Amino acid sequence: MTTVTATSSGRDGNDVPWRFVFELARRELRDGLAGFYVFIACLALGVAAITGVGALSDALRAGFERQGEMILGGDATFARSHTRATDNERAWFNGNGRMSETATLRTMARRLDGEDQALIEVKAVDAAYPMAGEVKVKDGAPYAEAVKRGAIADPVLLERLGIKVGDKIRIGAYDIEIAAVLVSEPDGLMDRLTYGPRVFVSIETLQATALLQPGTLVRWRYALRLGDRSAASPTGLKTFRDQAQKALPEAGFVVADRRDPSPQVSRTIERLRQFLTLLGLTSLMVGGVGVANAVSTFIDRRRTVIATMKSLGAPSRTIFAVFLTQVMAMATAGILIGLLAGLIVPGALASAFGDALPIKPEFDLSFGSVAAAVAYGILVTLLFALVPLGRAEKVSPSVLFRDEIAPQSVRLAPRILWMLALSAAALVAFAILTSDSKRIALFFCAGLVLVFGTFVALAHAVTWAARRVRRRPRQPSLALALANLAAPGGLARSVVISLGSGLSLLVAVALADSSLIDELSDRLPEQSPNYFLLDIAKADYQGLKGVVAAQFPAAKLYDAPMLRGRLITLNGKPVEQVKAPPEAQWVLSGDRGLTYSETVPEGSKVTAGTWWGSGYEGPPLVSFESELAEQLGLKLGDSVTVNVLGRNLTAKISNLREVKWESLALNFVMVFSPNTLQGAPHNLLATVTLPKDTSAADEARLAKTIGKAYPSVTTIRVKDAINAFNAVFSKVMTAVRAAGSVTLLAGALVLAGALATAQRRRIVEAVILKSLGATRWQILKAHLVEYAILAAAAGVFAVLLGTLAAWVAVTHVMEIDFAFSWAAVLTALGLAGGLVGLFGSAGTWIALNARPTAILRSE
Repeated sequence: MTTVTATSSGRDGNDVPWRFVFELARRELRDGLAGFYVFIACLALGVAAITGVGALSDALRAGFERQGEMILGGDATFARSHTRATDNERAWFNGNGRMSETATLRTMARRLDGEDQALIEVKAVDAAYPMAGEVKVKDGAPYAEAVKRGAIADPVLLERLGIKVGDKIRIGAYDIEIAAVLVSEPDGLMDRLTYGPRVFVSIETLQATALLQPGTLVRWRYALRLGDRSAASPTGLKTFRDQAQKALPEAGFVVADRRDPSPQVSRTIERLRQFLTLLGLTSLMVGGVGVANAVSTFIDRRRTVIATMKSLGAPSRTIFAVFLTQVMAMATAGILIGLLAGLIVPGALASAFGDALPIKPEFDLSFGSVAAAVAYGILVTLLFALVPLGRAEKVSPSVLFRDEIAPQSVRLAPRILWMLALSAAALVAFAILTSDSKRIALFFCAGLVLVFGTFVALAHAVTWAARRVRRRPRQPSLALALANLAAPGGLARSVVISLGSGLSLLVAVALADSSLIDELSDRLPEQSPNYFLLDIAKADYQGLKGVVAAQFPAAKLYDAPMLRGRLITLNGKPVEQVKAPPEAQWVLSGDRGLTYSETVPEGSKVTAGTWWGSGYEGPPLVSFESELAEQLGLKLGDSVTVNVLGRNLTAKISNLREVKWESLALNFVMVFSPNTLQGAPHNLLATVTLPKDTSAADEARLAKTIGKAYPSVTTIRVKDAINAFNAVFSKVMTAVRAAGSVTLLAGALVLAGALATAQRRRIVEAVILKSLGATRWQILKAHLVEYAILAAAAGVFAVLLGTLAAWVAVTHVMEIDFAFSWAAVLTALGLAGGLVGLFGSAGTWIALNARPTAILRSE
């Protein structure tokens, strides 16, 4: 025990020098870290998760910016759909530096014998490509020579078509030799999401395919390496973009520069960081239960010290300050360990999965990432440590000496309540203000409060019920288990809160995962199309209908005009200045699909305004998707300006539509009145819906027939597109589940700490019972019953809360149907029982093997 000498009068209002407080705290810590190992581990785990997410995000962002020239293919790029750069635009590009032209489009590659075909992503390049980085080809074949001779193809294409280098494939109306096998491309990250393997050809070869027809969905991109290198600086690039806007005001190019090569990728990295940070915060909150347990145990072990200090006149505030200083010293150790562990994450992932990452991470930790992790660690420590610290300063010395037997309820001092409120408010405010989506962060914080509140109440309910259930002498194991649950300092609170919180998150993630997969696969509409057909020339559409009808007379075809255009202004305000919510930002970046129609498209319903009549010839009108219009602040009568084929078109919003995207019908965000776009060169998009009993072989036969008759038409099987999305989605959800598992690990740490804290009492209890004649099996059975009750309570309520959280997220945030999964439920219950059984059995084994003589003598 530490001896304390004080001269204060003992009144709580007296001030004690902080030097004295620090000295007392230092002396108390000379006994070592006993009891604080779980405290430090819980904090370190949560802080490491948050720091690791921030460090990885910073490393990816730094790599993105520093490798911007290679990723982008130059200092700046100009991209648009349909229309190739004009002579004047080329002259302006060449006047500012070296230019490289590329064209990308989606089409079909076919074997010459017509037996098989595959969807591909063609990338046509000029002689200047690439201006940064290199195209890597298998076996070291010279890239420039290979692309001149024929095509450089992804090995996946060769496998799908059963061909090899030297064989020929047909693209459009042209037969092309496979000259080499592609390994990697430097600017692949800049291209749109690909559904098929990449094929490199020269622009001259692409022209020979006859695919470059008016209205073809081809994306032209012009990479520029500035001649004036001073203009390539961050400030110079901003000036250059301003000059480009003035020189090419209505060109409709999407401009990017190497400072931020892809805003979409940057936004994705930032949103992933924020989401995973919230998961890290969850693990930290679960670990907070371990913090509270450790502090409570620490205070309990120091009861005689506190009693002595109060007897010698130490003010309550001094006691509070001393122990708060010790707790924050331990928290500092945990936070530092967590920071160091988190900083290892980018390097570890780069070493393990460097080739799989789209960007090479470069260490560049920002102050914000460190500050966020430290702030979360401090706030969570205060939130969970203040209550046990506040109780220690309020109780009298006499109660402190008998608290283990007769705990007393203590009213916390007002300043402690204020500190608690401020800590909780700061934690919630920090989480919301640092999140890109305030709505999701608010839902998240509300969910945490609900989860913790529920499990705290459940823990009290288990203890309350155990005290009131009649204990039958004929069932000694059950009676002993209930007595343990009802005893002061029992395991109910620690086990139920820590285990239940972690399991709730995993159940929620699993159910959201199953709901999304169910929505994308099992719940497709009964009459969903089998194929999407792209780039149908208007003159070919009737003939194509005849080809389909010849094989499937009952097939249904729906078509729509298809153009690409970029939103330029909303109500005269440039889209770059529009502050859209994250979920609507995608509409303003890049180009969008556009169409026109005399009638309301299938799968849409007008919710406001009126549709234009047949034969309308007035000013341009547009129908806008209602939910996006609300998010962008658009209403009836507002104007939108889009750039189509290098020309700005302004239209007034005539009506708003609710769109059922899940119907897979031909629908667009913007549908224009026919007189607005029908004069522009364009192709058609169509869907083909075959009878329900159509076999996969018959589906494939129809695709081959269409390919032979119309080589320029791209055929995309709907199920293949969904499977491609599911493959990406599966990887994302695996990462989310791995991050969510950190929360369960935190719960396991808390559980282990709680059982370790109770170990001394368990050993004494086991020794006394054995001395009174109890067998090992009876003691073991009592412990198993106790653990089974706790695991069942935690698991069942975790399933209920996790299901509720998933239902809210799926139906209100994602706005899809909810699908319950028994696999998630059984996994949660199995984990609950397994973890409690694992840690509990270890403690029980130690208790059963304790030597009675030594234990009884020490007591």
